[in-house]
Amino acid sequence: MNIPENLKYTTDHEWIKVEDGEALIGVTDFAQGELGDIVYIEVETQGETLNKEDVFGTIEAVKTVSDLFMPVSGEVLEVNDKLESTPEVVNEDPYGDGWLVKIKLSDPSELESLLDAAAYKETLS
Repeated sequence: MNIPENLKYTTDHEWIKVEDGEALIGVTDFAQGELGDIVYIEVETQGETLNKEDVFGTIEAVKTVSDLFMPVSGEVLEVNDKLESTPEVVNEDPYGDGWLVKIKLSDPSELESLLDAAAYKETLS
């Protein structure tokens, strides 16, 4: 299982990669594996400012539908447009082309409450 060292993680299996006050958010390799074949992703929060742990969308797989939670507070700047026609990219490349949203951070100090790769790995065992 792939758990990149340069990302932060939540116990809800989202990852976040921060660069210059903006961040990409996606679901972890573990999460996409547990979900199975992803068939639809719905994110209708573009332009909204959400709080940490707010639901920003849903991810639908053959087996289930799951909410997607904000790892930190921020404004949703962009939704990955590839997901509309090819949601399976999350299964194929969860940390690359399978990112879900780009946000502008509202409170960078919230990043301190997230898990590093080693701590996230511990939650899986």
